[in-house]
Amino acid sequence: MAACMVGWAHSPFGRFEHEDLESLIVGVTRRALDDAKVGAEEVDGIWLGNLNGGLIPDSFCSSLVLQAADDLRWAPATRVENACASGAAAVYAALNAIEAGQCRMALVVGAEKMTAVSGADVTRALGSASYVKEEAAMGMTFPGIFASLASDYFERYGDHSETLARIAAKNHRNGVDNPWAQMRKEVPFEFCNTVSDKNPLIAEPLRKTDCSLVSDGAAAMLLVDESLLPRFARGVRFRARKQVNDFLPLSRRDPVSFAGPQRAWREALALAGCTINDLSLAEVHDCFTMAELLCYEAMGLAPAGQGRRVVDDGTVYADGRLPVNRSGGLKAKGHPIGATGVSMHVLAAMQLCGEAGAMQIPGASLAGVFNMGGSAVANYVSILEAAR
Repeated sequence: MAACMVGWAHSPFGRFEHEDLESLIVGVTRRALDDAKVGAEEVDGIWLGNLNGGLIPDSFCSSLVLQAADDLRWAPATRVENACASGAAAVYAALNAIEAGQCRMALVVGAEKMTAVSGADVTRALGSASYVKEEAAMGMTFPGIFASLASDYFERYGDHSETLARIAAKNHRNGVDNPWAQMRKEVPFEFCNTVSDKNPLIAEPLRKTDCSLVSDGAAAMLLVDESLLPRFARGVRFRARKQVNDFLPLSRRDPVSFAGPQRAWREALALAGCTINDLSLAEVHDCFTMAELLCYEAMGLAPAGQGRRVVDDGTVYADGRLPVNRSGGLKAKGHPIGATGVSMHVLAAMQLCGEAGAMQIPGASLAGVFNMGGSAVANYVSILEAAR
């Protein structure tokens, strides 16, 4: 059995003092049900993508989704955690249940409340998604991990600081068009490429503009068995999907090769019966600009060490051959951990249904989504197409 997205919702991403995890979840759940014109009593199962990791006290939060509607009571609800790929993991768990015939209609929610604690606490919570005994316990943070990747890449292929700055500026420009983005402001290349009081080095060679944002936010979708599709006004089909996990310790891998993402992209595209050149757009996991640069190579847009080519020739820009992160990506849209993978799929679905507003890519017909947990450890690639 195949499954399709038939309804969705997306909250603004940002720093919201008066929003807690429950209100974020409830808001998108109600709007997704309304968007699909589905009664809560029809939902057979619920999957919630959420990291937490000590960011808030609510560690048992799956049934918070039921707060959105009394008729969700009794539906089985499960929290899914797979680091920064918790959202995609929740989507895939729901798809698996539909394809196994265990349910016909699934509700997926991704949500995170990150701004109720200090920046140091956020860094510590996210650091727990590394191989702790060799990385977090030795003082490595995720900015430090991706700075290490950048340093290794620069040593191998030359200094690419300017390319990282161009990626940051591109995604900030794209974010201006995204009504849900945390940062809707152009940030010029010159600013991104210059270390200053307002753009300090976070972990050399990464500057502040090379790092994604700390965010609150949520997104949700309704997935149904494809046999139910005639009931709905539109749908988006998962033409293919692939999850690939790599070793957790950096010491067991060549992180610059992005081998896990590369394998996930290769196998997902093969399952979909297409190539990277057939895609109309891609939403990829730019937790750091260095990650997006490595994504270009993992996707097959450029050979190893030559990802800068697709920035220099305009391929990945909004008007290029394959726009990457037309939403602004994690860099400008924001990165509420559990919401990210759901958000990426929702925004890609909007593109395929012609509902992306100012972000719309003309004639979008096939989309790639890449959500990543940890330092290219848990890797999820989806190939999406409009079903009607």
